[in-house]
Amino acid sequence: MDKTRIIVVEDNIVYCEFVCNLLAREGFRTVQAYHLSTAKKLLQQASDGDIVVSDLRLPDGDGIDLLRWMRKEGMTQPLIIMTNYAEVHTAVESMKLGSLDYIPKQLVEDKLMPLLHTILKERSIGRNRMPVFARDSSAFQKIMQQIRLVAPTDMSVLIFGENGTGKEHIAHHLHDKSKRAGKPFVPVDCGSLSKDLAPSAFFGHVKGAFTGADSTKKGYINEAEGGTLFLDEVGNLALETQQMLLRAIQERRYRPIGDKTDKSFNVRIIAATNEDLEKAVIEKRFRQDLLYRLHDFEITVPPLRDCQEDIMPLAEFFREIANNELECSVTGFDAEARKTLLTHPWPGNVRELRQKIMGAVLQAQTGVVMKEHLELAVTKPTSPVSFALRNDAEDKERILRALKQANGNRKVAAELLGIGRTTLYSKLEEYGLKYKFQQS
Repeated sequence: MDKTRIIVVEDNIVYCEFVCNLLAREGFRTVQAYHLSTAKKLLQQASDGDIVVSDLRLPDGDGIDLLRWMRKEGMTQPLIIMTNYAEVHTAVESMKLGSLDYIPKQLVEDKLMPLLHTILKERSIGRNRMPVFARDSSAFQKIMQQIRLVAPTDMSVLIFGENGTGKEHIAHHLHDKSKRAGKPFVPVDCGSLSKDLAPSAFFGHVKGAFTGADSTKKGYINEAEGGTLFLDEVGNLALETQQMLLRAIQERRYRPIGDKTDKSFNVRIIAATNEDLEKAVIEKRFRQDLLYRLHDFEITVPPLRDCQEDIMPLAEFFREIANNELECSVTGFDAEARKTLLTHPWPGNVRELRQKIMGAVLQAQTGVVMKEHLELAVTKPTSPVSFALRNDAEDKERILRALKQANGNRKVAAELLGIGRTTLYSKLEEYGLKYKFQQS
């Protein structure tokens, strides 16, 4: 529960405090928003594990407005509507838009906790997990080969990659292909763990171990027993936490806070980061000995801009998911939308692509996604991207891939290759492809 944060959106300060206190007693972390505008700012920084509990009526809008905005932005966090009895019919409408449930305010004390625990239980068995899409780019084929090699072993794996590239999906792949597949996969958001919370979060505590420890609690390591512990953004751990974790990994033993005996454990550790940990070691922000323990094997997930051939297949994949989740019937993308998708640099990687496709499908509803639905500016690459021509042996294959992605449009293909159209035309003639793509 340490990872789950509840964003409570309620303009009545007294009632907001009441709900937050209710949640705190059950061990949930909370953050308050008294206005719709504040809630949107919080959600822009929210993690996928967060849950939103919102009043239906707010000073600058309502909970349904918030829900529409979230889904348009591609945010999939569960949203629970709190309402008065007189507004139940309106709240029911929110469920048609995708809210998880609505709770009459008079019953929040009885209904909210069971609903939250149901959400967490469903997450723990994987119902809330995004389906994994098999990508065909050469970069990802290399990653799949690495996974096939290392997954059956107990080697620790360190996954590098920018935010939004899908590092957790790679970790899931590793777990699913390992001998531990039938055991738990426990993700840990290292960025949310302070040095004070970390000992209890990792090792658990016994009842009475400290003020507020009203019951015994299992830690992440115990939850992952026999399975995989995934340390997401491991570079964010405090140095004190790094030392504590290193000792446990070395000895394969730990002691819950307040307990008198050590416990042994058997977990495989996979870690991920978006930063250069070697540089962090030099700057004394990360322990070199811990890096050695986590770095038996390395997988680097490339940014989406280096996997151009994956963009349209992924866009189609997310379109299907959006159709199912939003009850839309969008059939594809028009030529301008395809060009926009293929030439955008995607600084937010696959996560950004998914959000933009979700929003575009919601706006289009039916037919095809058009350029204006995507809300993306057409940008030209400032340097050659993944299709860039490198040597004579690779030219023909890369040109064919670029033309395929551009649906035969030579102008777009040249942009993908990072070359001028005149150069592309010369290459087409050289390889006997000039007339094959004459229609574009």
